[in-house]
Amino acid sequence: MNQAADILDLAEQATQQNIDAVLATVVRTEGSAYRQPGAMMLICADGRSVGMISGGCLEPHIIKRAFWLTRNGANIQVYQTGDDIGYHKNGDSDLSIVDDDSASIKDADMSEDDFLYGELNFGLGCNGRIHVLFERLSTAISLLDLIRQVRHTQQPATIATLIRLDSAKIKGMGMQVGSRIYLDTYLKTGSLTDLYLNRNMISDSNTFIDDMLLNTIQKLSNHKFHKKNTEYMKLMGDLELQATCDRKHESEWLLQRICPQTRLVICGAGNDVIPLVTMAKLQDWHVTVIDSRPQYATRLRFSQADSVLCVALDDSETLLNLSAGAAVAVMSHSLAQDHARLAVLLEHSAQYRYLGQLGPRYRTERLIKEISETSANPHILADGIRKLHYPIGYKLGGDGPEALALSIMAQMSAVIHGHAPQISLPNSYYNLDASEQSGFNNYKNDYAHD
Repeated sequence: MNQAADILDLAEQATQQNIDAVLATVVRTEGSAYRQPGAMMLICADGRSVGMISGGCLEPHIIKRAFWLTRNGANIQVYQTGDDIGYHKNGDSDLSIVDDDSASIKDADMSEDDFLYGELNFGLGCNGRIHVLFERLSTAISLLDLIRQVRHTQQPATIATLIRLDSAKIKGMGMQVGSRIYLDTYLKTGSLTDLYLNRNMISDSNTFIDDMLLNTIQKLSNHKFHKKNTEYMKLMGDLELQATCDRKHESEWLLQRICPQTRLVICGAGNDVIPLVTMAKLQDWHVTVIDSRPQYATRLRFSQADSVLCVALDDSETLLNLSAGAAVAVMSHSLAQDHARLAVLLEHSAQYRYLGQLGPRYRTERLIKEISETSANPHILADGIRKLHYPIGYKLGGDGPEALALSIMAQMSAVIHGHAPQISLPNSYYNLDASEQSGFNNYKNDYAHD
């Protein structure tokens, strides 16, 4: 969740200073969109703002209108980035004109209800729609607190945010636009108690409403995330709101799997680690730098890192605890250091999400050979060797620590998100002689950084 740290920091400042704020969240996209569902922007009443929900084209309008839009509570706006400039409500003809340069709107003919779920056309030529939820910080703070908790505990959480429900049905469901359900509570206990992050419910309840809510929650809880951790869902319920009502329950939701920060552990504290730390923090990764040499592993040298530790070479427990679920870069420029770290990591390949070794291929192969000769678990070691990326990084070109950092970050991100290029061995590979196999191996690893 990029820019989350800045949003959390500003939200905390606004709360402490008693300054009102509005959180804008992308809850659905159609067609082309610069940001995906889950992207957030926080606008404070004193003019400060952080985050982005578009490429910069919608933000000026959003900053101007955020507090006016939320004066009566949370609501959703739809921003059309097609070629036709105009204001639309649920697909109707133009009601007013949008000034594309200033993003200001002529409001004279707009009623208060027009902005409940209206559509603004910015004529940007992107041909997409962006659905944005606006809510005051007093309502959104429960979500931000949950994000902060996930970052602290490293335990993911699943929530569902209501983004559409016919006004006639809102009272029956006991919810309104922006209501959030903490699905982990239901998954763990099967109970409807303490289910809401922000409780926008009616005061009374009955068995019928509970049954309908339970039906919805069961469907949301059964959803399986695939590659994306944020997805739009439209539900058609089986229960009617009233015994005499013939309309089925229908609702739209933003389903989010809030995940901890991607963690990076860098084994080594040389000068070329500094730009890698900087680039990782730009991606909002949690970065830990370790080295066995206390003169290298200092906070003064790595002020942007989340943690800088002096870890002895024989302290395998600390290394494994830090690398659990993390991306690991071994780049100490020391054979003794790299040997000690790799010897542990290669035998625990299920521990981390990525492992890369800096240095030319022959150097890493020398380390692997030395480790293999003393390993008591050669078959386990083989799994780690297959997972090891060496030389570390993609071969992107350029020179110097900054280019190296870019190549490492590109490879780590691709591997973690399942987009790393895969070049399979041909069926005839094992029929090739040694020189031909060597040539293919060089081709296969040509994208790696030398």
